[in-house]
Amino acid sequence: MFGYVVINEPELKIKDYREYRGVYCGLCQTLKRKYGPFAQLCLNNDMTFMALLHMSLYEDEEIGRGRIYRCKLHPTRKLKIYENACLGYAADMTVLLSYYLARDHWKDDRKPEALVQMKLLQKKMKRLSVKYPRQFRAVKNYIHRLEAAERAGEKDLDLLAGLTGTMLGEIMNWKNDIWAEMLKEIGFYLGKFIYLMDAYEDLEKDIEKHRFNPLTSYRTGPDFERQIFSMLDLMMADCARCFEKLPLTFDVEILRNILYAGVWSKYMKIRNDKNKTEEIKDESL
Repeated sequence: MFGYVVINEPELKIKDYREYRGVYCGLCQTLKRKYGPFAQLCLNNDMTFMALLHMSLYEDEEIGRGRIYRCKLHPTRKLKIYENACLGYAADMTVLLSYYLARDHWKDDRKPEALVQMKLLQKKMKRLSVKYPRQFRAVKNYIHRLEAAERAGEKDLDLLAGLTGTMLGEIMNWKNDIWAEMLKEIGFYLGKFIYLMDAYEDLEKDIEKHRFNPLTSYRTGPDFERQIFSMLDLMMADCARCFEKLPLTFDVEILRNILYAGVWSKYMKIRNDKNKTEEIKDESL
């Protein structure tokens, strides 16, 4: 369920793109430092957004200083990357969520690489469950409730998406301080958006493999695409409303780029890919 909370790169200023890369690459290096090179494979844009949000909210306390770094993938390019507590927390949550994502892939498709990832992350996940009991309980409870709902063939989209939202809200709520409720609200609506986007992207594949997808019964409706867009639009409007209440001071335009443009560029790519697939099928008939 990772990969939907992305930047819209063409709409970013060059300096803002470099700043975003500094956080993204900073998370990559933090994963390597804390958990080893394998953990870098868990790197994703969604947790980068969370780190950037926390850096903006807790600027005076947590932002830290950037340092110049040369990535092995880009040895000729100097990068300014960040190292701070926000990225440390984002790395921890990345590993925790990646374990359960690998577990989900193993259960669904029996992919050997997912089983290997589970085994490699299992001990790390257990340590994180002790360090972050509230977040761990939220993720574990989410997994159990979602699996039960899927086994029962639950069709209530709001209920299913709300499970993801509640879980991500607890992840976003880092310090359980005066900003807790606002961060939980942002995570709640963003989590609902991510769940629906994931279901929308995987719909045809899930139908083909006879897997549960909450959108299956909606697919044949005449206004399916319009309904999906309307639901996604409502979720992001609520998320943006909560976001704008926070007293953010650091890289606010990058965060706005993600919430107001980046997530929609991802949606349009998925929709365009679906349209191309349908055109190919029609031509083959």
